[in-house]
Amino acid sequence: MKLLFVYNADSGLFNSIAEAAHKIVSPQTYRCDLCRITYGWFRERADWRGFIDGLGIECEFLHRDQFRARYPGLEIALPAVLRVDAGPPEPCIDAAALAACVDIQGLIGQIQRHCRAEPI
Repeated sequence: MKLLFVYNADSGLFNSIAEAAHKIVSPQTYRCDLCRITYGWFRERADWRGFIDGLGIECEFLHRDQFRARYPGLEIALPAVLRVDAGPPEPCIDAAALAACVDIQGLIGQIQRHCRAEPI
Protein backbone atom coordinates (compact mmCIF):
# COMPACT_ATOMS: atom_id res chain seq x y z
CA MET A 1 0.00 0.00 0.00
CA LYS A 2 1.09 3.55 -0.72
CA LEU A 3 -0.46 6.95 -0.01
CA LEU A 4 -0.47 9.44 -2.84
CA PHE A 5 -0.85 13.10 -1.88
CA VAL A 6 -1.93 15.26 -4.82
CA TYR A 7 -1.70 19.04 -4.65
CA ASN A 8 -4.10 21.27 -6.56
CA ALA A 9 -1.16 23.18 -8.03
CA ASP A 10 1.17 22.58 -10.95
CA SER A 11 4.85 21.71 -10.62
CA GLY A 12 7.80 23.91 -11.52
CA LEU A 13 9.68 26.85 -10.04
CA PHE A 14 7.48 29.58 -11.57
CA ASN A 15 4.31 27.85 -10.35
CA SER A 16 5.79 27.39 -6.85
CA ILE A 17 6.61 31.10 -6.63
CA ALA A 18 3.16 32.06 -7.92
CA GLU A 19 1.46 29.71 -5.42
CA ALA A 20 3.50 31.11 -2.51
CA ALA A 21 2.58 34.65 -3.52
CA HIS A 22 -1.10 33.69 -3.78
CA LYS A 23 -1.03 32.23 -0.24
CA ILE A 24 0.45 35.47 1.08
CA VAL A 25 -1.61 38.01 -0.89
CA SER A 26 -4.98 36.26 -0.99
CA PRO A 27 -5.12 33.28 1.37
CA GLN A 28 -8.94 33.20 1.36
CA THR A 29 -8.96 32.32 -2.36
CA TYR A 30 -6.06 29.86 -2.27
CA ARG A 31 -7.27 26.65 -3.90
CA CYS A 32 -4.95 23.96 -2.48
CA ASP A 33 -5.96 23.02 1.04
CA LEU A 34 -3.29 20.31 1.16
CA CYS A 35 -0.60 22.97 0.52
CA ARG A 36 -2.26 25.35 2.98
CA ILE A 37 -2.14 22.77 5.76
CA THR A 38 1.25 21.15 5.15
CA TYR A 39 3.35 24.13 4.04
CA GLY A 40 4.12 27.54 5.43
CA TRP A 41 4.72 30.29 2.92
CA PHE A 42 7.85 28.68 1.52
CA ARG A 43 8.63 25.34 3.14
CA GLU A 44 7.08 22.17 4.46
CA ARG A 45 6.06 22.29 8.12
CA ALA A 46 8.38 20.29 10.39
CA ASP A 47 5.57 18.56 12.33
CA TRP A 48 4.03 17.38 9.05
CA ARG A 49 7.37 16.02 7.81
CA GLY A 50 7.84 14.25 11.15
CA PHE A 51 4.44 12.57 10.81
CA ILE A 52 5.14 11.45 7.22
CA ASP A 53 8.61 10.15 8.13
CA GLY A 54 7.16 8.15 11.03
CA LEU A 55 4.17 6.79 9.14
CA GLY A 56 5.90 3.57 8.13
CA ILE A 57 4.32 3.35 4.67
CA GLU A 58 5.39 4.70 1.31
CA CYS A 59 4.12 8.20 0.56
CA GLU A 60 4.38 9.99 -2.76
CA PHE A 61 3.62 13.63 -3.46
CA LEU A 62 2.49 14.82 -6.90
CA HIS A 63 1.37 18.12 -8.31
CA ARG A 64 -1.79 18.35 -10.42
CA ASP A 65 0.03 18.26 -13.78
CA GLN A 66 2.16 15.27 -12.73
CA PHE A 67 -0.90 13.38 -11.48
CA ARG A 68 -2.88 14.00 -14.66
CA ALA A 69 0.08 12.89 -16.81
CA ARG A 70 0.44 9.65 -14.84
CA TYR A 71 -3.32 8.92 -14.54
CA PRO A 72 -4.91 10.60 -17.60
CA GLY A 73 -8.29 8.88 -17.30
CA LEU A 74 -8.73 9.35 -13.56
CA GLU A 75 -10.99 12.31 -12.76
CA ILE A 76 -10.68 13.24 -9.09
CA ALA A 77 -11.29 16.64 -7.51
CA LEU A 78 -8.04 18.00 -6.14
CA PRO A 79 -6.39 18.24 -3.74
CA ALA A 80 -6.79 14.70 -2.50
CA VAL A 81 -5.09 11.93 -0.60
CA LEU A 82 -5.32 8.63 -2.46
CA ARG A 83 -4.66 5.09 -1.39
CA VAL A 84 -2.84 2.94 -3.92
CA ASP A 85 -3.12 -0.81 -3.53
CA ALA A 86 -3.19 -3.25 -6.45
CA GLY A 87 -5.53 -1.25 -8.69
CA PRO A 88 -5.90 2.41 -9.57
CA PRO A 89 -5.62 5.02 -6.81
CA GLU A 90 -8.76 5.56 -4.74
CA PRO A 91 -9.51 8.65 -2.64
CA CYS A 92 -9.33 8.19 1.10
CA ILE A 93 -9.51 11.94 1.77
CA ASP A 94 -11.29 14.00 -0.87
CA ALA A 95 -11.11 17.73 -1.60
CA ALA A 96 -14.11 18.55 0.62
CA ALA A 97 -12.61 16.71 3.61
CA LEU A 98 -9.28 18.51 3.09
CA ALA A 99 -11.10 21.84 2.97
CA ALA A 100 -12.66 21.01 6.34
CA CYS A 101 -9.25 20.40 7.97
CA VAL A 102 -8.06 23.47 9.81
CA ASP A 103 -4.58 22.29 10.74
CA ILE A 104 -2.05 19.47 10.56
CA GLN A 105 -3.59 17.62 13.50
CA GLY A 106 -6.93 17.55 11.68
CA LEU A 107 -5.27 16.16 8.56
CA ILE A 108 -3.37 13.56 10.58
CA GLY A 109 -6.65 12.47 12.18
CA GLN A 110 -8.24 12.10 8.74
CA ILE A 111 -5.30 9.99 7.54
CA GLN A 112 -5.48 7.79 10.66
CA ARG A 113 -9.23 7.24 10.24
CA HIS A 114 -9.57 6.88 6.49
CA CYS A 115 -6.30 5.95 4.80
CA ARG A 116 -4.99 2.95 6.67
CA ALA A 117 -6.10 -0.69 6.74
CA GLU A 118 -4.91 -0.86 10.36
CA PRO A 119 -4.70 1.89 12.99
CA ILE A 120 -1.52 3.96 13.21
